[in-house]
Amino acid sequence: MDLVIRGARVVDGTGGPSYTADVGVHAGRVTEIGRIRAGGRRTLDAHGLVLAPGFIDMHAHSDLALLRDPDHSAKAAQGVTLEVLGQDGLSYAPVDDRTLTEVRAAIAGWNGPGDDVEFTWRDVAGYLDRLDRTGIAVNAAYLVPQGTVRAYALGWDDRPVTPAELDRMRRLVADGLAQGAVGMSSGLTYTPGMYASGAELTELCRVVARYGGYYCPHHRSYGRGALGAYAEMVALAREAGCALHLAHATMNFGENQGRAGELLALLDDALAAGADISLDSYPYTPGCTTLVALLPSWANEGGPDAVLARLRDDAEAERIRHALEVTGADGCHGVPVDWSAIEVSGTTDPAYGAYVGTRLDGWESARRLLLGDRLGPTVLQHVGHEENVRAIMRHPVHTGGSDGILRGAKPHPRAYGTFPHYLGHYVRELGVLSLEECVAHLSGRPAARLRLPDRGLVREGHRADLVLFDPQTVAAGATYENPRVLPAGIPYVLIDGRFVMRDGRRTDVLAGRSVRRTPHDGR
Repeated sequence: MDLVIRGARVVDGTGGPSYTADVGVHAGRVTEIGRIRAGGRRTLDAHGLVLAPGFIDMHAHSDLALLRDPDHSAKAAQGVTLEVLGQDGLSYAPVDDRTLTEVRAAIAGWNGPGDDVEFTWRDVAGYLDRLDRTGIAVNAAYLVPQGTVRAYALGWDDRPVTPAELDRMRRLVADGLAQGAVGMSSGLTYTPGMYASGAELTELCRVVARYGGYYCPHHRSYGRGALGAYAEMVALAREAGCALHLAHATMNFGENQGRAGELLALLDDALAAGADISLDSYPYTPGCTTLVALLPSWANEGGPDAVLARLRDDAEAERIRHALEVTGADGCHGVPVDWSAIEVSGTTDPAYGAYVGTRLDGWESARRLLLGDRLGPTVLQHVGHEENVRAIMRHPVHTGGSDGILRGAKPHPRAYGTFPHYLGHYVRELGVLSLEECVAHLSGRPAARLRLPDRGLVREGHRADLVLFDPQTVAAGATYENPRVLPAGIPYVLIDGRFVMRDGRRTDVLAGRSVRRTPHDGR
């Protein structure tokens, strides 16, 4: 036996009661649980520590970070052993040369421009192969990004698809799923994914269903039209016969304060009728996105160069301002923007770094920043409500997702703090969830959504992706003022039985691999 962990309090990811046991690990898997008399090549005394399955980040934006940063302590130190990439309908595969250039510019605020990454792939298989060849800190699964697929098939125009274009999109989605993707994502407040009709999305979800994947939408509104947007996603997924996972599910802006119960009632009705639904959320109230994403959809039509041209034109810029401040842009969820709630968290050009940490004082400041930083700024939106956050995390189909954007001088603390913040603040300090239930939300339930039969639980035969933490001291170190501080109380993290964190320090082990779910045959 490679390792014996002695005297751990095992919280196994099922939500059931914890128990004390020794846990044996050999060849990357849990081989024995109970009282282990034999020794291993190594022994770890875990008295006082909880042993849990490694945490699964159901909504991660580490698509390039995993390639450029082999340390990746932002996630490894939280106990994360698997991230789900390709989120919000925009990522880097499948692409051709044109689409790759456009996507890199469109999501530079999420991942940086990518000048330090060699883009040697064009399809999903090539991207996953690249992760494996490079060697990565934690495991990674991938969603086919619907917005990227639409850009590949017909560009960034706001128009209905032709039958031939829809067939091409179906093939691109099917190819990605056949190559190991676990499902498809959408970003329906981001261009060009937001230009898709419900019928178009339903047809793509039929493909996802045939391959046994799930649909993960960032839906059309988290503000004025939030409940209707959730209902649209539930209805189209049910029509397509597709499993549905609602991305960073929350109820934001003043219109939705105290209305989480209405969302949960909608989901409960669908679940009772047989729908396959889950969701993820982060345990914070502000959101985080790119500044350009707040603009109305018509201002984003045509891609990044077209957006910059509109911003330079005074008449077009005035139209954008009116949509943002008066009527409420669809990019800002139908709610007139409150500039005092918009805090700049990062820029791609250091020349604009003075904006970081400041609240925008109006449209002209936003316009100058968008033009100067070429659409690169990321922002925090202080629009959430604590009672909604707590109500949603209690729901039995809830899972944890950081939505962590790692770029920027002052990123949202959720990137470095989501999982210990659940365990420290919402379990130990507030008692919103029991420890056993919370661990299930962060491990067993995500693995079940991903349909990974040998992950997410402390169980004999399962992969030894494990985290040991102190339930009395675990806490997020990251704050809004200092968002890159690593957590406390998580001394050990293992992936495939190898220590990626030991004694609270990152090792040099790169144990992560792409996790490719074997699809159905697609017929």
